[in-house]
Amino acid sequence: MSEHPPFSTGAGIEVNHLTRRYGDLLAVDQVSFTVPPGTMTGFVGANGAGKTTTMRMIVGVLAITDGEVSFNGRPITAADRRRIGYMPEERGLYPKQPVIDQLVYLGRIRGVGAQNAHDQAMDYLDRFGLAGRAKDKVEALSLGNQQRVQVTAALLGDPVALILDEPFSGLDPVAVEAMAEVLRERSAAGVPVLFSSHQLDLVERLCDRLVILDGGRVVAAGSTDELRSGGPRRHRISASTDLGWLRTSQGVDVVDLDGTTAVVHFTEPGADQAVLAEAMSRGEITEFSRIIPSLSEIYREAAS
Repeated sequence: MSEHPPFSTGAGIEVNHLTRRYGDLLAVDQVSFTVPPGTMTGFVGANGAGKTTTMRMIVGVLAITDGEVSFNGRPITAADRRRIGYMPEERGLYPKQPVIDQLVYLGRIRGVGAQNAHDQAMDYLDRFGLAGRAKDKVEALSLGNQQRVQVTAALLGDPVALILDEPFSGLDPVAVEAMAEVLRERSAAGVPVLFSSHQLDLVERLCDRLVILDGGRVVAAGSTDELRSGGPRRHRISASTDLGWLRTSQGVDVVDLDGTTAVVHFTEPGADQAVLAEAMSRGEITEFSRIIPSLSEIYREAAS
């Protein structure tokens, strides 16, 4: 049982024009996005895009040059931050200390009673397949198992939000599924979850919302449906006759064409209907469908 009051389903985490400078280097530039309650938000971008710096500012590990972070509709406080489950990119475990002793210690720092911290830690270790290693020293674990311990530490005490920097890095498929299930449960309980990952297929499968960073700036943000609908409006066309005439059609950008099959991007309103009518006048149409872009395509388009 939690020793804290339940999470209030307010406005979640709001990042407003967050900026971080290192001398002349602008590492994070006016970054704004929201992590609503009960949602998983994927934070994606190349190395050096500013994801880790932004996360550190949200949880108060790094000072903010400009901008602000709000929680539940008001400026975030030190008390709020103490109740956020944060997993840093650089692991902060003590290698010589037994796993369970370390987790109980970290839980107590966050205000969880010793017995409660022990019970919660053992529950998560069991779910992550590490219950039998609870008394082992951290240094005896593989990097992947150390990752599971680090995530367990972030989950202790029923945090009001989760900020996880590359939580799936180095995990095998079984551990990925176990962790994904835990994050789904936390999200379903109303907790805002923000995690970064380079595994775009995993982000696409788990996340309700996406934030794409490039060069320290947000280049795309929103729900997966919003980002897909705002992407290139490409269609696949298959016909019984050659589609070479598409190259000279108004409002059509031919992405790929191979005889009777083409992928096109309509650049003008109404061009799709004009092309469909023309194609039907020339013969049978076997396919005329919108291509739903994958997250990888959305990312490449936004970060290009």
